Amino acid sequence: METLIYSVTIAEEFFLSIPIFVLFVECLSAALPVHGKIKINNSIKFDEDDIAILIPAHNEELSIKTTVNELLKAVKNPKTIISIADNCNDNTALIAQQMGITVLERNSSEERGKGYALDYGLAYLAASPPSVVIVLDADCILSPQHLKILAKEATEKQRPIQAVYLMEQPSSSTPRDAISGFAFMVKNWVRPKGLNYWQLPCLLTGTGMAFPWSVLQGISLASGNIVEDMKLGIDLAIAGYPPLLAPEAKVIGRLPSTNNAATTQRTRWEHGHLQTILEQVPRLIKESLKQQRIDLLALALELAIPPLSLLVLLWLGMTVIGIVSSVYLDKWWGLTVQLMSGGLLFLSIFIAWYKFGRKQVSLKTLLTIPLYLLWKVPLYFLFLIRPQKKWVKTERDINLNQ
Repeated sequence: METLIYSVTIAEEFFLSIPIFVLFVECLSAALPVHGKIKINNSIKFDEDDIAILIPAHNEELSIKTTVNELLKAVKNPKTIISIADNCNDNTALIAQQMGITVLERNSSEERGKGYALDYGLAYLAASPPSVVIVLDADCILSPQHLKILAKEATEKQRPIQAVYLMEQPSSSTPRDAISGFAFMVKNWVRPKGLNYWQLPCLLTGTGMAFPWSVLQGISLASGNIVEDMKLGIDLAIAGYPPLLAPEAKVIGRLPSTNNAATTQRTRWEHGHLQTILEQVPRLIKESLKQQRIDLLALALELAIPPLSLLVLLWLGMTVIGIVSSVYLDKWWGLTVQLMSGGLLFLSIFIAWYKFGRKQVSLKTLLTIPLYLLWKVPLYFLFLIRPQKKWVKTERDINLNQ
């Protein structure tokens, strides 16, 4: 019995050490000097009017004006900006129409979610397809310069291109907001940048994405998947079009400023992430072996890293189990491995903070991580008993037009 307990503990510690090691390699690689700035091949020409910008919007009257105003600076024809007012009961469609862009209104009580809205927009474009489709959330800002980088990279590489998606903190920011923004930065900037250092693909993050029209053929978006962007990136990677990061292109969103909105947003993101890990990691590993592609294996390892706060909580839990097991069995090798993994985990967080986050998050604020972890515990417990599987909109609690 003692041998079984020890073997199970060692196995659990080993499997936990894999995502920790991958995280460490990503953070360390991201901090290394880059090979050089992104080089745009100016011989690759594209017609700016041959690009479509899709903006799925569900009750976004508070933010869509700011988003569209920035895009109007980058396009010659406002009609190339297409807002899909999806199941709206506010003035989203009216505001968008007044700005001169194309507005599609979609209503379906059964098929709700961003995936259905995007599929509706692509069906509209199919009659006269553009060369590149850019997807942008209605509460995000993409500057003309960064939009151009995305479009040119997608045209040149003929692969999906992902901008760095970052979050501004609300005006009345709390330490929890700062830590949340930092965790978001690690996921959407530091880790993809580390993968990009080795010229490996990244996951899609849902906004600031550019697609050559040809790569979207045969890929279905019409689903209520709560992390449809992550699933789309995996589908495209398996189909032979793994997404690439454009490190110099950034898209900016904003964290919710109320506790309820923040909890709703985090629940949707992280429950969806965990479900995707369970469903897609085995699929990616299988396809990497079948197609003999190292990039799919790298994507599987990247996807297998759980949300940062959950990874820390899992390590803490396994450390307690390791201590009890080592004392009871008088075998300390497993605990030694666990402590070494912990060292890599916290070194990864420190590297990411020191290189990328210390201007936004003070060391004093970083030390409030334990309180942030306590806030997240009910969210993960809820995943075990009642995981969120349906798309739920994060209510806007700020007016971005002001």
